[in-house]
Parts: sequence; C-alpha cells; structure tokens
Amino acid sequence: MVDMTQLQALFGGTFDPVHYGHLKPVEALANLIGLSRVIIMPNNVPPHRPQPEANSQQRKEMVELAIADKPLFTLDERELHRDTPSYTAQTLKEWREEQGPQLPLAFIIGQDSLLTFPTWHHYETILDNCHLIVCRRPGYPLAMEQAAHQQWLDAHLTDSVEALHTLPGGKIYLAETPWFNISATLIRERLERGENCDDLLPRAVLEYINARGLYR
Repeated sequence: MVDMTQLQALFGGTFDPVHYGHLKPVEALANLIGLSRVIIMPNNVPPHRPQPEANSQQRKEMVELAIADKPLFTLDERELHRDTPSYTAQTLKEWREEQGPQLPLAFIIGQDSLLTFPTWHHYETILDNCHLIVCRRPGYPLAMEQAAHQQWLDAHLTDSVEALHTLPGGKIYLAETPWFNISATLIRERLERGENCDDLLPRAVLEYINARGLYR
C-alpha cells in the first residue's frame, strides 16, 4: 500500500503580491496527485528577475493572510532571512538534508519555468534532492530548445503519481492543472490605476495592500 501522506511539496516565488493564480492551481494539483502538505516559500533576492516592490516582511504577511484558512499550506521563511540571492538548488539541498534521504519531496514550478530550467544555478543537482512537478500552462511549448536539455527532460519524465509518493526524488511530472490568467504584474498595474482586484486575490490580502498603500 502506497503511503499517500508522506509527499511534501515546496512552492517558491516572489509573491509580490500572492494571488489566486498562485493558490488555485496548487490546490487543484493537491487534489490531483494526493498532496496533503504544500510549503510556500517566498524568495528574498530572486537572482533571475527584478526585485520585489513589497519588502520581505510585507510579502510574508500577505502569504500568511492568504493561507490562514487553507490547511494545505504552510509558510517557510528561510529565504526571506537571506540577504544574498536565493538559489533554489541550495535551498532544496538544505531541505533534503533536514528531511533525510528517504522522504518523497517535490518542488512545484510553472511550465514557463521548466523551459528555462537548464539556466538555473546547478539545475542538474535539483532532481538529486526532489521531484519536479510542473503545472501546465496553455500556449507554452513542451519541448526544450536544446537537444541535450530535451534528453534530460525525457529521461526524468513520469506519468506515475505513485512514483512521486514512493521515490524520494528524481522524477518530472507534468500536471494538468487549471490555468488562471492572473499575474502579479497585472494586479500591481490595476492597483496603480485604482481598478478593482476583488476577483484576483484573497480579500484579506487586498485589505492589507489597501491599508498600507502598497503598489500605488
């Protein structure tokens, strides 16, 4: 009998601000593959993108508000305490060392991130420490640009949910999750123009943003 309670998944991002496009696909994913624990980990200094507008404390508090009534999610603050760039490979290596060699661990990314994955710092070590679960996005290709990277992807792909629950890591699973056409950029632009964002992010997060005059 496969133990479906062991698998833990980590979900990172800048969450500037956290919104339904982050939360709802992951909730759907949890139902799809039997995840009982997703750890949300906000980045502090993302190496690949512009720096967040909200500071790390504000982004942490927004995530706390967003997941307060969602027992699926817990918050991991480790990257927020770093003042150097957050490299996923390093964080996942630490996480694996904490959890021991046998526990099934996964890292959740979007399909857009999968396509650039070989540019990530020490990307080839990541599957040594966990599985990759990729939330599909319509309109994004599923082929890697370079043949060597495609071979890497093909060698690790699985369609077995059981493999995610029984192996500690090493697999890439493409999940058919719903796509919400919401981005933090869109939300920041709408807030700047004073437009309604009620349908894009949890009410408690929106009230927090308004109370502090963020993204204006």
